Parts: sequence; structure tokens; C-alpha cells
Amino acid sequence: MGEEPLSVSQREKAPPNGSGPRPARWQAPATDEGGHRAPLAWTPPAGGARPLPPGEAGPRLDLLLVAEMVEPGSRVLDVGCGDGALLALLRDRRGVDGRGIELSREGVSECLAKGLSVIQGDADTDLADYPDDAFDYVILSQTIQATRQPRVVLEHLLRIGRRAIVSFPNFGHWRIRWEIAVRGRMPVTENLPHSWYDTPNIHFCTIRDFVALCREVGAVIERAAALEAGGRPVGFTMPWWVWNLFGEQAVFLLRRADAEGR
Repeated sequence: MGEEPLSVSQREKAPPNGSGPRPARWQAPATDEGGHRAPLAWTPPAGGARPLPPGEAGPRLDLLLVAEMVEPGSRVLDVGCGDGALLALLRDRRGVDGRGIELSREGVSECLAKGLSVIQGDADTDLADYPDDAFDYVILSQTIQATRQPRVVLEHLLRIGRRAIVSFPNFGHWRIRWEIAVRGRMPVTENLPHSWYDTPNIHFCTIRDFVALCREVGAVIERAAALEAGGRPVGFTMPWWVWNLFGEQAVFLLRRADAEGR
């Protein structure tokens, strides 16, 4: 609890003349007793999301949050893109020029069936082949805990993209602590559905761990959000260590520090 809070910046535009619904925004940060700034909590736009046709399932809430972090028309690389759900969302709602790499053949096939530009590749080995600043955003969604070298992968994300977006399950959530402390067993939750003997996750981390890694690699945290199990942002603004206790997953928007370390 003696560590520094998240470094965040707020970029919000109000509607002209104060009329109309406000866009999705990041609430003004609260402060703790020491006057330190807390992370910024995401607030959905007024009126909610657009209605879906009957029988159509909507995108996962965490993917909608990631999409809100991406500027329309950007060049995007989705690393470990799975079935292409996020890339398709970014293409359809943000008009991005999207590319993806995915380890599984099944995932690549599903992406190609959606008309997405995806190749088969491994985040641990293939990111080194990408040139610097090749994309505006590089996204690693629910994947960093499954990589063999998370720090190296994160450094490549920050090199390849002008910004990086990383999401992951938070191993510091109170339910996980309870499972280990009281039941003495590795947890199985909605965000960590595999048993210990067949999980693809090999490097579990907490929100505090990831913040420390960002400091080590010189990444600036521009935005951050802690999410509940279903992907809905935690509905209050608190010091970041509280997010570490109540957030089941987290999303971070990062950029490289400048020459002065800012």
C-alpha cells in the first residue's frame, strides 16, 4: 500500500453547448488520504449501447471497453486474436485497419471466415519480426498470462505500436484469495475456467504486479479500468489497490515514455 498509484491522464470532450448525451468517459479520479490520485473509472455513454436485433448476442463488455480506447480509423494489430471477435468489433464500429496473429489454426480459420486479415503466429516468437511503430495500437486481450515471456512480449507491444492495450484476469481478486486461503485449492472462476492441470495460463499476475511491470519497462499508463466478472467496469472510483481486491479483470492503455521519462 506504500507504492505509488497508477499514472493516468484524462482526455474528455464535452458535447457542444452542453447538449446531447455525453460520450463514454473516464471519471475524474478520487484521491486517497495522502492526496494521491486513483485510477480513472470508465462510465458508459448515456442511453446505453445501441439495441441489437432480436436473437443477436452483443459483444462482451470488456471488448466494448477495449474498442472505446481505440481511435477510429487507426492501424491495429490484435495479438492472440482468438476467433476474431474484437477485430470484427473494431472493424465494424471503429473503422480500423485491423490485422491479427493467432496461435491456433481453428482461431485463424474463424477469423478468415469473418473476412479478417489474420495469420497464424506465436506472440513469444513472432513479434520480433515486426518493425517499430508499425501500428497505432497493439492489443493483447486476455493473453499475456499465457505467454512464456510476458515482459518481452510487453516490450514488443510498446515498440511495434504507438500505444498498447492489455487486458488480463486479476489473480489478486478477493474470491481467488479466499479459494487459496480457506479452501487451499487453485481457483476456477468465470475468468479462469480451467483446472490447474489443463490451463493455458502459465504466468498469473495481479493488477499490482502488472503496474510494477509497466514501471520496469518504462510504460506510461494513460487509462485503466478494473472489471467485474461479466466485463462491467467496477462502479466506483477508488485507489488502485482497491481495484486489485475487487476487479476480476483489468484493462490498461499504455504508451512508451518520452525521452524525459514522461
